[in-house]
Order: sequence, then C-alpha cells, then structure tokens
Amino acid sequence: MSHPIPSMDEWLREAKLDPDAPMVGMYLTHNGVVRATPKKQVRAVSEEEAAQGASLGEVVSIDFSYDAQGLEDAIAEARTWPGIYYVRVWLNEGVLEVGDSLMYVLIGADIRPHAVDALQRLVGHIKNNLVVEKERYSA
Repeated sequence: MSHPIPSMDEWLREAKLDPDAPMVGMYLTHNGVVRATPKKQVRAVSEEEAAQGASLGEVVSIDFSYDAQGLEDAIAEARTWPGIYYVRVWLNEGVLEVGDSLMYVLIGADIRPHAVDALQRLVGHIKNNLVVEKERYSA
C-alpha cells in the first residue's frame, strides 16, 4: 500500500519556520522514483553486466520496504553532521509502479557543499542499508 505523497512546497514552508532556519543558506531536495530500466543495467560496470540487466526486460513495478527504526536513526545522525540544520525524509512502501515516488529527502544546511555532501551521504545510506527493493519485470 502506497503512502500519501508529501508536498515539497509544504515541507519547505515548514522548514523555513524551524528555529534553526536562520542558520540555513540552502535547502536541497531529492525525489527518487521507480524507473523502467533494471538496476542491474544502470549500475553495470561492464558491457556484459549491462546486457544481462537489459535482458531482464523493463521494470513494471517494485516491492519496496524499509527499516523504520534505521531510518529514524539515520535522520538523527544526519542532524549532527557539520553545517546541517534541517533533515526530513519520507519513504514510500508497498508495490510501486514506474513513475511512483520512492523517497523524498530535504536537507537544510549552512552552505552548498554541506548540503550536497549530506544529501549524497544520507540517500546513499538509506538506499544501501535501509531499503529493500524487489524489481518485477515485463519479460
């Protein structure tokens, strides 16, 4: 069952009302979506791996779940990183189709390099350690 999609405009309005908002010089957002190209194909490190991925067919849906406590812990940790003053994350769940949103992340930081680094680090941790994605293919 899919979760209701958050409003990025509303998230930004709320972030700018946060007590730490005067410290923020940049908000950076991420919206991960289900794509039709298999992960094995787009993350391939060789032509052979890419061909193997392509042979799976197109992704039609994915089963998506996550570790809720791990996510809470990751958000709390991200708030301790240098220059980070605001962190908000939403993850979807269930059977999701191509084009459906998987994840929204909002980072508020003092300067651009801190925002970019935090977004990269947090999204990487979530994708590599906290979510389970099982792709379903057309072929």
